[in-house]
Order: sequence, then C-alpha cells, then structure tokens
Amino acid sequence: MSRPGFGRAAAVALVAVVLDQVTKAIVRNEVVAGERIDLVGGVEIVRVANRGIAFGMLDGAGSWVMVIAAIAFAGLLLYFLASDERPGLWVPIGLLAGGAIGNLIDRAREGFVTDFIDPPGWPAFNVADIAITTGVILLIGIYVFGADPEDREATADEPPPAPHS
Repeated sequence: MSRPGFGRAAAVALVAVVLDQVTKAIVRNEVVAGERIDLVGGVEIVRVANRGIAFGMLDGAGSWVMVIAAIAFAGLLLYFLASDERPGLWVPIGLLAGGAIGNLIDRAREGFVTDFIDPPGWPAFNVADIAITTGVILLIGIYVFGADPEDREATADEPPPAPHS
C-alpha cells in the first residue's frame, strides 16, 4: 500500500478506535448491567460483557480468544501491507484495523469486550463490530466489483489513440 494510502487507513482506524472506545466508556459509566434502554425500532442499549468473539461465539474460550484475535489482526496487517494497489483499499483496511484494535484494547484491559447495541433477534454488538463488518463488506466489494490493478497497468502501457485529422 502506498504511503498516502497507509496514512489514510491509519486515520480511519484512529477514528474507529476513538468512536468505539468513547461509546463503550459511556455505556460502562451510564448503563447498569442488566438495564435495557429503548433506542429505536426495537433496538436497545444494554451492557454485555462478551468473553467470546464476534456476537458472543466461543464464549468461555478464555485467553485463547485474545491470542486468536491478535494473530488474526497481525495476519490482516501483513496481508494488507503486501497487498496490491486497489483504489479505495485504505477505507476497509482502516475500518478492519480500527475495529480489531478497539476490541483488542477491551480484551487487554478488561478481559472481555463491551457490547451494547442490541437489535431484536440478533446478539449485541459494538462500534468496533460495525467497523469490522463494514470493512469486510467494502473489502469484498472492492475485490469483486473494483478495478483490477493489472487491468489499469495494462491500459497505462498502451499508447494513446492517434489524433483524428
């Protein structure tokens, strides 16, 4: 990834981490465990200690969750640092990194992740989870629907069309 792309990804990651940590701090300070606050359309604000991975899966796996998350995050960073140049790739990279860092901060500090957005029929989640999910969707979109860098390079190597007389 080019240096400007890396800087943009870092800025997106920083915004995601700050939003995630601020919202979690508000919930930890203002919402009592077990309390449910109606938000909109059946969505509630709750305070959940998620000791598993996304959406509470692998609950009770203990320190293995932290190890798995750290390895996945390191792999993600290595993959993207070695990744090809695709327009806009810095957005999902930043979202994925920011979401992963936000949840890793919780795990390191608390031993669990604070989840608080609880829609009907779906497990509670947080801002970091939103960043990660959005990052995955954008990443898939870029790779499936985005321009292939090899096609751009091939087009750049072709001579420009001859001027009309």
